[in-house]
Amino acid sequence: MYAVIKTGGKQYRVAKDDVLNIERLPGDAGGKIEFKEVLLVGNGDTFKFGAPLIDGAVVTAELVKQTRGPHIIAFKKRRRKNSRRKRGHRQDLTQIRITGITG
Repeated sequence: MYAVIKTGGKQYRVAKDDVLNIERLPGDAGGKIEFKEVLLVGNGDTFKFGAPLIDGAVVTAELVKQTRGPHIIAFKKRRRKNSRRKRGHRQDLTQIRITGITG
């Protein structure tokens, strides 16, 4: 059984025991999270689509840890103008493990 959930402005295809990094959610390691924005639930050849969400469908997850993504450098340069700008960014992430899909 799998589902498509929406969180952090992105959509993720998840199944039981999947571990994935998503946009930062509040909470501590070991906490429980419920995703109620479920777009699709599939089991083999049968699908249940939402319009846009499925009523009563819930995906539960365990918060594994709060982490950060890789360091990304944004460097902009204008040639012959002696104009440069260097900025860095690290995204805050939450690592979760899917524990159940109902719906």
